[in-house]
Amino acid sequence: MYLIVGLGNPEEEYAHTRHNMGFDTINKIAKEYHIEMKRKKFDAIYGDGMIDGKKVMLVKPQTYMNLSGKAIIQFIQFYHLHSYANMLLY
Repeated sequence: MYLIVGLGNPEEEYAHTRHNMGFDTINKIAKEYHIEMKRKKFDAIYGDGMIDGKKVMLVKPQTYMNLSGKAIIQFIQFYHLHSYANMLLY
């Protein structure tokens, strides 16, 4: 499984600004590959699906950008993704 994380800030005032390009990227990937982003876990909104035959999890941490590591590390530990080859950060 691959973890793809888009960084941003959760407040509406940051929507579609340079601060939220990571969120916008995740939204675009989710739309293109029909992955629903409705689930919540570890201070994040996420969805999972398949891209080119590979299982992926798309994640948008709901902490501020400078605290996003808190959510990301919980996904890494829970899903045993201890290799950077399994992660993409935007």
